[in-house]
This record gives sequence, structure tokens and C-alpha cells, in this order.
Amino acid sequence: MIQLVDIDIQTQGLEIDTCLVKSAILATLRHCGADFPGEVSVLAVQDAEMSRYNQQYRGKDATTDVLSFPQYFKEEIANAPTEYVCLGDIIINISAARRQAEEYGHSIQREIAFLAVHGALHLLGFDHHDEAAEARMFAVQEEILTEMGLER
Repeated sequence: MIQLVDIDIQTQGLEIDTCLVKSAILATLRHCGADFPGEVSVLAVQDAEMSRYNQQYRGKDATTDVLSFPQYFKEEIANAPTEYVCLGDIIINISAARRQAEEYGHSIQREIAFLAVHGALHLLGFDHHDEAAEARMFAVQEEILTEMGLER
């Protein structure tokens, strides 16, 4: 049972359903059994700003759909903290979410929830550095989205 999660969302005037983002992050934490008080910060941006972040933090001169900045390594999360913890930051690219929703033929809400879940899983130590890890992470993402009623 999640004790308390503060989710700070900075939309910068962009149209984003903050309740949906919060629900997606809480669903991810609940699904993964995170049981500690904590905080997650979310920033909504467009392509140009995401490109700057991607260049600055990953050395990639391109935009991307979501970036996550976990504050803990997976091993540290496994020893669930008992005090209030800042899990990390998620940046969601609204421009990419719109494009991907159209490309995949589903709603913008589903795509934004997908990106929020994906980012939250990274904060909890999930990664997709190889095919097996990617398959596991994407399976968990789909489980969470299905629990939220956001199937493809």
C-alpha cells in the first residue's frame, strides 16, 4: 500500500492531463509494491526542450519521448526506504506523445500514461538495455496500463 506520494507536475502551459499522469505513476508504484512515502517530479516539455535535455544528459543530439532521472540504484530501491524519499524526475515530451499516439492509433491519454508508467518504472530500477530486460519492462508496462483500463 502506497503511504504517500507527492507528484509535482510542471506543465509549462502545455495541455496535459495531470490527474492521468499522477494515476499512472501511482499505479506503477502500487503494481511494483513500492511501500514508502516518496516524491516524483514530472516536467512536460516539447521537442526543442527535450532535445536540449537529451543532449545535455545523454549526449544525444535528438529529441526523445521520455527521460527519467532516478535518485537510487535498483539495489537501493530493493531495500525500501522507510523515510520520505525523492524517487527522481521524469520529463515527458508532449510533442512526441502526440505523434506516437497517432502513429500507434490510440489516444493521446493512453500515450501519456504509457510514458508516465515507463518513466516511473525507470525510477524503480527497470531498464531496457537488452532484449530480455526490454521484454520484461514492456510486459510490466502493459500490465499496468491494462489495470488502468488503457489497453491498446
